[in-house]
Amino acid sequence: MQSASERPEQAQHDYPDHWEADVVLRDGGTARIRPITADDADRLVSFYEQVSDESKYYRFFAPYPRLSAKDVHRFTHHDFVDRVGLAATVGGEFIATVRYDRIDDRGMPASAPADEAEVAFLVQDAHQGRGVASALLEHIAAVARERDIRRFAAEVLPANTKMIKVFTDAGYTQKRSFEDGSVRLHLDLEPTDRSLAVQRAREQRAEARSVQRLLTPGSVAVVGAGRTPGGVGRTVLRNLLDGGFTGRTYAVNRALTEGTGTIDGVPAFRSLGDIGEPVDLAILAVPAERVPEAVADCGEHGVRGLVVLSAGYAETGSGEGRDRQRELLRQARSYGMRIIGPNAFGIITTSADVRLNASLAPRLPAAGRIGLFTQSGAIGIALLAGLHRHGAGISSFISAGNRADVSGNDFLQYWYDDPETDVVLLYLESIGNPRKFTRLARRTAAVKPVVVVRGARHSGSAPPGHRVPVTRIPYATVSELLRQAGVIRVDTVTELVDAGLLLAGQPLPAGPRVAILGNSESLGLLAYDACLTEGLRPLRPLDLTTGASPADFRAALAAALVDDACDAVVVTAIPWVGENGAVESGDGEVLAAQLREAVASAPSPAKPVVVVHVEMGGLAEALSAATSTRPPARRTAPASAPASAPASAPAPAPASAPAPAPASAPASAPASAPAPGPAAQASSAPAARTAAQATPPPAFPASTPPPASAPAPTPTRPGVIPAYPAAERAVRALAEAVRYGQWRRQAVEPGRVPEFEEIDESGAAAQIERVLGPDADARGVTLDADAARELLGRYGIDVLPTLPAPTPDDAVQAAARLGYPVALKTTAPHLRHRPDLGGVRLDLAGEEQLRTAYSEMTEQLGKPAELQPVVQAMVPRGVDTVVRSAIDPAVGAVLSFGLAGAASELLGDMSHRLVPATERDAAELVRSIRTAPLLFGWRGSAPVDTPALEELLLRVSRLVDDHPEVVAIALEPVVVAPHGLSVLGATVRLAPPPPRTDLGPRSLPSY
Repeated sequence: MQSASERPEQAQHDYPDHWEADVVLRDGGTARIRPITADDADRLVSFYEQVSDESKYYRFFAPYPRLSAKDVHRFTHHDFVDRVGLAATVGGEFIATVRYDRIDDRGMPASAPADEAEVAFLVQDAHQGRGVASALLEHIAAVARERDIRRFAAEVLPANTKMIKVFTDAGYTQKRSFEDGSVRLHLDLEPTDRSLAVQRAREQRAEARSVQRLLTPGSVAVVGAGRTPGGVGRTVLRNLLDGGFTGRTYAVNRALTEGTGTIDGVPAFRSLGDIGEPVDLAILAVPAERVPEAVADCGEHGVRGLVVLSAGYAETGSGEGRDRQRELLRQARSYGMRIIGPNAFGIITTSADVRLNASLAPRLPAAGRIGLFTQSGAIGIALLAGLHRHGAGISSFISAGNRADVSGNDFLQYWYDDPETDVVLLYLESIGNPRKFTRLARRTAAVKPVVVVRGARHSGSAPPGHRVPVTRIPYATVSELLRQAGVIRVDTVTELVDAGLLLAGQPLPAGPRVAILGNSESLGLLAYDACLTEGLRPLRPLDLTTGASPADFRAALAAALVDDACDAVVVTAIPWVGENGAVESGDGEVLAAQLREAVASAPSPAKPVVVVHVEMGGLAEALSAATSTRPPARRTAPASAPASAPASAPAPAPASAPAPAPASAPASAPASAPAPGPAAQASSAPAARTAAQATPPPAFPASTPPPASAPAPTPTRPGVIPAYPAAERAVRALAEAVRYGQWRRQAVEPGRVPEFEEIDESGAAAQIERVLGPDADARGVTLDADAARELLGRYGIDVLPTLPAPTPDDAVQAAARLGYPVALKTTAPHLRHRPDLGGVRLDLAGEEQLRTAYSEMTEQLGKPAELQPVVQAMVPRGVDTVVRSAIDPAVGAVLSFGLAGAASELLGDMSHRLVPATERDAAELVRSIRTAPLLFGWRGSAPVDTPALEELLLRVSRLVDDHPEVVAIALEPVVVAPHGLSVLGATVRLAPPPPRTDLGPRSLPSY
């Protein structure tokens, strides 16, 4: 960002620093976009000298070898309103520029109210094909809209096909013509569904590519690897070697003497520049004060990404640490590099093509189908060890530390279409961009499960190193909104592992019906009760008795797997006791073999199987090697693959307890992959590829295909039959799979957002503009009753009028106008909606009753001036409900519903959905509260008009979605009768709309 002294004095407006942004380009690198100023003259000249003659010809339609002084002045002096120029920079130097000039309908320079501008681009040839022009178009279009420019005009030579494609692929509504030997394009800058889809697709590809560059490097340098054993850098270097990294490895330590040496047999150098070859990834394990020097060394020599293990940043909670972290991010981005960390634990990729263990985990985990992201190194170790104990492997692992740059959102982008990952597990202590996270999680969950556990859930307890938006809604509400997006939200790390094991190794259940079988009646009943608690529909447990043999288990399980009456099977098992009272040894392995045979012979569609065991020696270990109930796929291998593949290295365990070899490993497999020697480390040839593994079909029913726009889930290798030591844990994991499966089936055909053609959108916008005015108070304003009724009425929401009654005579006159019977209510804030305190008197049939009620109310509760009484006509009896909507700075607009009174206020029985709500969302809002039976004829009462209630919810959602200035709405009470409903009270608050970061041009979080 430029300081005030650097900003151009001639500008008519202040330097727009909010236009500055970092973006991820198509190849995964980053660039900074910022306004061009008068101080950029030398940069512009240098940039232009590096552009080819052909590109210059395409820009100016004539040979233009150099810029004149007049040109340089014109292209660097802008008023930031009618003339704007933006530059994309890497390392502080221009790599591309774009500018617009406002024009009138004759194409001549103009000022507002002219709403069209001519736009032109120039991209350095070395950076063409990286998506720079597309990113610049998004940002210059956003700037133009801010300056009330609605259309772009561009003139392009027909041979300049790349530039034409930039415009035509952007998704904006456009017109195209051919005039005087050039192509004339006109783009309407109003965002469309297609332009937003294009923008988000480009964002996904770019961010996924940036993560892929971090996880699959061809070469790695450990900066800070010590000459003596011990220390973080030397430990990571050793872990890289022990894991069998297939690329080139280097050690960098500035304390080395001149000349090339070795550390642990790896070529060692004093700096990145001494290596003489490109390095893709650098692991920084140096003190925080030396990191800037290391980052500069990396950036100047083309390193693509950094993993910063160094501590001493924002996690310290100090201002110095936060400043150091901001400077680290600014410095890295200036070179186009992305960062894992700082204060990170590291990253792991188990693919046989990479085998990267750039972390402090002592061993490379077994390869598997789980992608794991954590913000805590300690939790990361616990999760890796837990998955290993159950025989589950991972595809990739990231412990991001302070996540100053790369976050869980970036990895959701990567795992979305990663063919090596079937299940995503996330341990999050904070969510930096909740709106984007919800959007990405919903899209990813449509093709593979996303399981999340939140640490630091309580307000204000986010780790010091994490920047998070403040939320005003309870965590329970955030949790419900995540579930709406398809996220499987669990409460503990143990539940995260439990759910991950089932989802990675078993198919999704087709429904909630659960068969239970086993040799313990008591354990079966515990499983039965747990199913009921979790909302499942268990069948009567099948007790095989304590005398049941493993063969009996096999027969019972085989029968359950072909039974159309169940969707999943819970097997419970206790040890067999011999005649002398001793537990028979080896029974666990025998039972596992029988269960394995039962599921292997099961027909399609497959059903998930979970096992609950009590002190069954060897059962869990044996089951970890058993195939899942997915039908096996045909084994295929590329022709170039070798006939055999090395066994996976064992998974990591906490440092105090070395991990044993996986139970599923063959007896002849080595305990770990041998570390390649120095020559192999420096060689550019990758290691031999392993044979392709067997890949069964994806983990969801054939009747539930993913959306057409989503990548098809990659077939998964046979998983494990998960075994749990408690029935509650097994059933809870199964219940999460059932709920997720139901969400997946519904997500195939998402609900519709109705149009409501009779609404007055423009009239509402004009009313809002009148109320807020040009100098709106950021704190907002609450509409009076009449204005609120008018605004809501424009969207078909009728609010029953109320008439003030400051005296008994005024009350009688109001009742005469409205017609008896009437209600007398106080509107004092402390008594509003509190009939239990006597602030509401209903069914007053005449003047005498009204005067009596008025007298009693004022005698008991206070003077009329304090009570502010009103009179309102009576409406048909029904159920009192409340409808609310509010814009939360963290998650956006939220629509809420509940019953009025104690149910919502005391018990918190409210349901929530994100705006805009679909017809399905509205139906679920009404039915998901615990007190919903009161709406559907509980204990013989008349069911109320829920379709009318759902329509009201959709109209409120539409109003808030159309007009972000409507920051809060409360309709209370809404009396829902058997036929129709009545809105008796309404509060509407307006304020300048908060920024919508999820709808603007692509950009990385600011530092």
